[in-house]
Amino acid sequence: MSQASSQAWAFYRDVAKNRKIWTIGEADGYPCPMTSRGKGAQPFWSSLSRVERIIRTVPAYAGCQSEEISWEHFCRVVVPGLTKDDMLAGVNWSGPRAVGYDIEAERLRQCVDAIIEQEAERKT
Repeated sequence: MSQASSQAWAFYRDVAKNRKIWTIGEADGYPCPMTSRGKGAQPFWSSLSRVERIIRTVPAYAGCQSEEISWEHFCRVVVPGLTKDDMLAGVNWSGPRAVGYDIEAERLRQCVDAIIEQEAERKT
């Protein structure tokens, strides 16, 4: 499994467990750098510590603020917005350039919801 793929699975599990997701905001909105696929991607992280590490260590995000989003709000508002704008979601980007796995927002929602459903079935 590649590092990006393992970061994605860690993201899905953490978000499914905590029902929270984090992104970063700037004074004029949200950073959405272009990916190698030629689409913009808004980055998201599965924990506050991950996003704060990026803000501290990646110069491009030094002036950003972390923003917590509930899973419900992400599904109801963010996913449709990213889909409408033909944007990808970056998951748990890491490293000195904050790079990683990018996925369609609806697919991200499906992956996390599948884990939530599996956990609910285990508890019954």
